[in-house]
Amino acid sequence: MPPLRTALLQSSGRPGSVADNLRALDDAAARAAAAGAGLLVCPEMWLTGYAIGDRVPELAEPADGPGATAVAEIAERHGLAVGYGYPERSGARVYNAAQLIDARGERLANYRKTHLFGDFERRWFTPGERPVVQAELDGLRIGLLICYDVEFPENVRAHALAGTDLLLVPTAQMHPFQFVAESLVPVRAFESQMYIAYVNRTGHEGAFEFVGLSCLAGPDGTVRTRAGRGGELVVGEVDRGFLDSSRAANPYLRDRRPELYPTLG
Repeated sequence: MPPLRTALLQSSGRPGSVADNLRALDDAAARAAAAGAGLLVCPEMWLTGYAIGDRVPELAEPADGPGATAVAEIAERHGLAVGYGYPERSGARVYNAAQLIDARGERLANYRKTHLFGDFERRWFTPGERPVVQAELDGLRIGLLICYDVEFPENVRAHALAGTDLLLVPTAQMHPFQFVAESLVPVRAFESQMYIAYVNRTGHEGAFEFVGLSCLAGPDGTVRTRAGRGGELVVGEVDRGFLDSSRAANPYLRDRRPELYPTLG
């Protein structure tokens, strides 16, 4: 099985303008496809922007809303899958969500952030209740988390035990927590034997300063590709063969003794 070339779009787009962010996504998808990517991953709240304040209810839409339709058209036009963050409306509730759409424009998975960070998120969003959401793509089992979720080892280990091969983590990582991108994410990939695509926003939005440093980390704990602090599109490979070899050599998951820690929770 050939590696899945995976593009990470590090950008904040234009907060508050869905139309501008869709145009930026279309441009990035064209560049990613030209680089041979089969998957493009965007940051948390990509569709609308993160620091949109009280516009969250106004800009939120259903998982199958017009934004999803537009992303599906972009994915199909450029022949690659797209993972992106957006505010999802479901009845009276709004979730901080991430969705994966394949190269045919089909919606494969929708995940709602389970661990909300800070006053802004807790004011506007309802926490999700499904810790593991997965889909099959190009022979890989793809999982979804969002930003703060990956900082809880239980979340990533739950994905490992459910067989996730590549974990997509749209994020809005801000100063001064850049150690998460620099150190924690590669360690998570190593200890749970998977690839992690951690894709951040960049620059200033309102009171937030996003640190960039998006990365694709491998199951050996090394970073396959890393963005800097500004807007950037970087590409790395998710290699099924290397993942299988790494899992065979690394005993963490085999050597667990869950009977010793049944009260974790």
